[in-house]
Amino acid sequence: MVNIAVLGYGTVGSGVLEVLNLNGESISKRSGHDINVKYILDLKDFKGEPIEKLIVHDYNVILNDPEVKIIVEVMGGVEPAYTFVRNAILKGKSVCTSNKELVAKHGAELLALSKEQQVNFLFEASVGGGIPIIRPLNQSLTADEIEEITGILNGTTNYILSKMSTENADFKTALKEAQDMGYAERNPQADVEGYDACRKIAILSSLAFGMQVDFEDIYTEGISRISDIDVLYANEMGASIKLLATSKKVDDQVYAMVAPMLIKPSHPLFSVNGVFNGIFVRGNVIGDVMFYGSGAGKLPTASAVVADVVDAAKHIGTNIMTFWSSKKLRLTDVKDVEHRFFVRVTDIDDETKVKIEKEFGAVEEIKLAGREKEYAFLTPPLSEAAYEQKAERLGKPASRIRVMF
Repeated sequence: MVNIAVLGYGTVGSGVLEVLNLNGESISKRSGHDINVKYILDLKDFKGEPIEKLIVHDYNVILNDPEVKIIVEVMGGVEPAYTFVRNAILKGKSVCTSNKELVAKHGAELLALSKEQQVNFLFEASVGGGIPIIRPLNQSLTADEIEEITGILNGTTNYILSKMSTENADFKTALKEAQDMGYAERNPQADVEGYDACRKIAILSSLAFGMQVDFEDIYTEGISRISDIDVLYANEMGASIKLLATSKKVDDQVYAMVAPMLIKPSHPLFSVNGVFNGIFVRGNVIGDVMFYGSGAGKLPTASAVVADVVDAAKHIGTNIMTFWSSKKLRLTDVKDVEHRFFVRVTDIDDETKVKIEKEFGAVEEIKLAGREKEYAFLTPPLSEAAYEQKAERLGKPASRIRVMF
């Protein structure tokens, strides 16, 4: 029997117990051990509930119990999670976590520490919820040099953009519905401004390229400025707007960014809608691989956590090697990255059209019924820096979305 402790009995923590209760017999067979939850750390007492006898309020009770071999950290946030996890590893306990903030900030350090202690630090649930992506990067795709990872990594923003596309809702209306459905928090900033996706692509980039990618270095732009008019133009072009987190190697240089992108049906992520997530990986040998599924939610995330518990139980006393160096990867300046851009200029006149032609050269005009006072067009491929310079010289307020076709 392997004893575990769960830190935090919120949505994911309660899901972990539910998964263990539901599939306990098969989980025991696959791990080679019965998995027993000995403690749950939480501020509440849960009086009268079945878990009441498992609740402790003092982390040291768990830390100092030699019978606890695996700790499940599902508290979220960097502190006190980092301190708890670090101390657990130093005590010779493996840790399984869904905490993307913790992994993005301290992943390389905690992996190195777990290697020294011959325990494991596993974090499959930190990216993509129930979608297996960490383990494939660490084990299944190790024969490849990863050239690109592009993902829809946030179900909330994908739901909002899908709602705007199918029902022509504006951003505020779609956001409110997402909040009413429980997909978005009351304060949705981390989702809609792209911060959640940014941390996730930082983790994936670090694993793919074997060096530390700091999320603070990744250019991040959310969806709060995407309007229902932008969506109408996208539909007119047979395209869709997705918040994509991208990490790509070009000529031995890596760039990473999070931003809304226009994609067409030929792109593997085009049909990923609603709260679902999708992750596209390109390797130099295997080619293109897609991972798709529920990116969030109680049971999908808990399923990924329990899968890590099984892995940790199978490898007690043995460290599962993960290649993620603490050496920092210097990302290419995003201003040097080239895209096409979809641009909308309002209050158009002949003089402005001449300026557009002068600045951008031959552009592809996109017309939309009822928008005669507006000029919308697709640029040729331009670097981010070149676009900014041209847009500034244009002298008219312009909205723009990057294009991946």
